[in-house]
Amino acid sequence: MLRTTSLIAVVVVLAGWLGVAGAADLKVVKSQKSKDVSVSVLSESGQWKPGKNEFVVAFTSTKDSGPVDVGKVTLNASMPMPGMAPMVAGATLEPDATPGRYRGTISFPDRGDRQVTVSWDGPAGKGSTKFTVPVR
Repeated sequence: MLRTTSLIAVVVVLAGWLGVAGAADLKVVKSQKSKDVSVSVLSESGQWKPGKNEFVVAFTSTKDSGPVDVGKVTLNASMPMPGMAPMVAGATLEPDATPGRYRGTISFPDRGDRQVTVSWDGPAGKGSTKFTVPVR
């Protein structure tokens, strides 16, 4: 019984440590300022690739770098196609345990630059920002 309890305790501590280390290891894919809010897209590799991508969108204050609760967040990416309708991909986003952070996934069928729009509506007000992210 003591051995089982000790093993569970070690697993819980290790899982917590790995979760913190994983959050600290995220690299900036793109960062953009919009009024008083800085919007950063983060991932383990620091880039997006064809296929499924997991990422975090973090909102921080440009004044004190503290987290900003922006409420509901959407992220959409489009790729202009000459003579055709643009290819559009929407991300699935969920609030993270850390305030001002949202975990998301998005999939891309191929490489190329994407026009990304991040929009929010909540306690910090309503806003949006646009930027380009390469998919490599």
